[in-house]
Amino acid sequence: MIASLRGTVLEALGTTLIVDVHGVGYAVTVTPDHALTVRTGEEVLVHTAMVVREDDMSLFGFPDRQRLEVFDLLRGVTGVGPKSAMGVLAALSPEEIAAAVTNDEDAVFRRVSGIGPKTAKLIVVSLTGKLVAVRSSTTARRPAARGADVLIALVGLGYQERAAQAVLDEVLAERPDERQTAVLLRAALSALGPQTVR
Repeated sequence: MIASLRGTVLEALGTTLIVDVHGVGYAVTVTPDHALTVRTGEEVLVHTAMVVREDDMSLFGFPDRQRLEVFDLLRGVTGVGPKSAMGVLAALSPEEIAAAVTNDEDAVFRRVSGIGPKTAKLIVVSLTGKLVAVRSSTTARRPAARGADVLIALVGLGYQERAAQAVLDEVLAERPDERQTAVLLRAALSALGPQTVR
């Protein structure tokens, strides 16, 4: 079982990272937001889940153990495979998942591509009581954590941190109810434009 990888990023292609660990290149499936936070040539630590099937062996990677744990919980739900679990984590943060489960809001999961009404309800029922720690430890810090994720992604793309932070503050102020990192990142990129790239 491969629980984590520490190595150099050789390539970041969409949702796949190629991580070189002592001369061996590992292909790791990650969320789009995660891929945007890394640069080719930099050293990374990726927490991984190894999924083995009869005709396939895949690695799914995460920037922290919390997301890995949520991924494993999602995979334990009937009808949720690793790709669907990654889809949920691409659309929702761990704290947003915990909040939806706590508040019995299965509609939140129905908005994720590939998750139908029955599966969405099963996610809520199956994870009830299992995400209390995530909810309590991160909800109070949600805005700061969200902003930090977007800032890291922008700097990783080559934007100057000061300019990125200024635009990010404006985007967060204009969209106080927006919680999806991908949406905020697109808005910040649109506002920044190419002229501020180093």
